Amino acid sequence: MTASAIHGIARRIRGAHLTAVGCALALCAVGAAPADAADATSDTKPTVVLVHGAFADASSWNGVVERLQRQGYTVVAPANPLRGLYTDSAYIASVLKSIKGPIVLVGHSYGGAVISSAAAGNTQVRSLVFVSALVPDKGESGMSLAGRFPSELASALRSVPYRAGGGESGTDLYLQPDKLHRVFAADLPERTARVLAATQRPASTAAFSERAKEAAWRTIPSWFLVAKQDMTINPAQERFEAQRAGSHTVEINSSHVAMISHPDAVTDLVLQAAKSPGSAGQ
Repeated sequence: MTASAIHGIARRIRGAHLTAVGCALALCAVGAAPADAADATSDTKPTVVLVHGAFADASSWNGVVERLQRQGYTVVAPANPLRGLYTDSAYIASVLKSIKGPIVLVGHSYGGAVISSAAAGNTQVRSLVFVSALVPDKGESGMSLAGRFPSELASALRSVPYRAGGGESGTDLYLQPDKLHRVFAADLPERTARVLAATQRPASTAAFSERAKEAAWRTIPSWFLVAKQDMTINPAQERFEAQRAGSHTVEINSSHVAMISHPDAVTDLVLQAAKSPGSAGQ
């Protein structure tokens, strides 16, 4: 075979290789387009952010997290610092800013006050969900609302002074272990209540004394679960807050920790908010 014939064959091989590469790149581009388009459709699921309240931690949401994940939702359950309404809402607001796309923001108990402040001005937050929650208006505090709607909580608290770095000091509030079951989690087994008592996270008194500067529920659609057997927050207070906010409301026979004792009911309410018009990506 002559040298010119060999060079001709080599040219044809290189040409075929370049053509194959070009076709592969074209196929990749065609394959990528539907995925990009899907990311921009109105069917994009919102991220669900679950904020716990006082005397609890993020694990209190475990049953709800598992159910939402099975439905294909991305879920974030950050640690609420429980150091004061202003500190806590600023922290949760910073968590929200780290999330891309629409958000359904859920708060239990004191977490309701936190999300109502943290969501203010954030256009990504499409829905608020309150679970047996504290939901103050501007100028209100947990203490001022409890004064209007007394509950068993005040008689179950234990005050413990604390000191932190930089000379900071204050008072933490715990639930008395022998009262936690009746006041906080009456529909859970006693053995579970003992674990909750041992692992509870205290809240600083500032969490309940600081007055809300924002009330995001005035501009963001909301859903509310009223726990009819709640002894921590008076159910009458929960109904008042839900009616004032114009929330889509359900009532169930639950203690204060509905997300632990009735995770299906709580998940169903979150899904209602997540599937409502305007909650998905635009």
